[in-house]
Amino acid sequence: MTVTGTLALSVFTAVLGSLEFGYNIGVINAPQKIIEEDYNATWVHRYGQPIPTGTLTSLWSLSVAIFSIGGMLSSFCVGFISEWLGRRKAMLINNLFAFIGGSLMGLSKLCRSFEMMILGRFIIGAYCGLASGLTPMYVGEIAPTSLRGALGTLHQLAIVTGILIAQILGLESLLGSEDLWPVLLGLTVVPTVLQMSLLPFCPESPRFLYIIRCQEHHAKSGLRRLTGRQEVGDMLAEMKEEKRRMDMERKVSIAELFRSPLYRQPVVISIMLQLSQQLSGINAIFYYSTSIFMKAGVQSPVYATIGAGVVNCAFTVVSLFLVERMGRRTLHMLGLAGMCICAVIMTMALALLDSVPWMSYISMLSIFGFVAFFEVGPGPIPWFFVDLCGPYVFLIFAALLLFFLIFTFFRVPETRGKTFDQISANFHQRSAGGMMDMDMDMDMDKPSTELDYLGEESIN
Repeated sequence: MTVTGTLALSVFTAVLGSLEFGYNIGVINAPQKIIEEDYNATWVHRYGQPIPTGTLTSLWSLSVAIFSIGGMLSSFCVGFISEWLGRRKAMLINNLFAFIGGSLMGLSKLCRSFEMMILGRFIIGAYCGLASGLTPMYVGEIAPTSLRGALGTLHQLAIVTGILIAQILGLESLLGSEDLWPVLLGLTVVPTVLQMSLLPFCPESPRFLYIIRCQEHHAKSGLRRLTGRQEVGDMLAEMKEEKRRMDMERKVSIAELFRSPLYRQPVVISIMLQLSQQLSGINAIFYYSTSIFMKAGVQSPVYATIGAGVVNCAFTVVSLFLVERMGRRTLHMLGLAGMCICAVIMTMALALLDSVPWMSYISMLSIFGFVAFFEVGPGPIPWFFVDLCGPYVFLIFAALLLFFLIFTFFRVPETRGKTFDQISANFHQRSAGGMMDMDMDMDMDKPSTELDYLGEESIN
């Protein structure tokens, strides 16, 4: 399958939202002390006295945490907004949040208003919550089945690239200075303007147009633009079959998703895979990295941390090339296994650091290895985990990673080269097989003809 110019443009334009998501995750950390000093200056200007320590801590904590609150609230609206406006138009309108949020943050110092900073962080968080759902949805729907895994990885690559760009620009010698930190925060409007300029040239998702809007003519036109082929009947036939199956499915409630054997397995797998990302300990690695690099004698540990960010990006690119060759399940297990081993080695190295100084270098290698395996497998989901166990926190992560590795091996099916409909049918088959086995266990005394009938009904 060749990558057409329209497909490349559409994917690039979409993942600009992921780049902005990553940038806003990483941008707030480097200039923390300088921004706190500015909050104090604003307080002195208003009230004629320094800001109380507790108030400063509360304001800074709110500035950081409100980003996640905005993202959490907006993420609940992804499904509704994407079906109401369409994938492309939803991304286009979502950029208004980024433009407003970036402008508020960039002008907060000039206006002497930490309220503008906090409100800007909330609005940019709302943008990122929508973008984190809309971007992979759009890319997954326009990507050919044979390239869906590789192109889907670009969402993660853009996030870690955004984080790395924020780390680099946040250096005090660049934009992380007392005068330029508003520019650092306001730069988030640049990818916003670029995405708004390019989206009108990108086609709407053909899958959305056909399955949701029932616009076959427009869906066919979009497929022709994305594939460069005039004959797209085979792809349209896949969507027709998927629509037929979806029309046959009745609407279910959230509670039924967990009660029904038909839906329980994919839901549980989705939750477990997300937990394997969020509980992997990657942010604890970055939390410990600065002190480890300092003990190793690195003069500027911030550059070593940026080096870890480079490894982050590099191995996301490696994953991009491996995902369609090795499969998602295999790479996920490889990443979890590698991270588990690195976590154990890191625990030993950190525990022996005071008595065996050269163990700091083993710790450094373990950090880079952990980050590399993370990007090969689970992928970056930013989350900060603070634990009182010191270096032994990584034993917790090692145990969790081992558990997720075993779960992936036994319960997660491979999806490489399969359409959305085939993936869904595979789950239905597994659920039906489980129900059939349950019926057979309960009814072993029934005649074989009746058992055959029950099995056939379960599968159908």
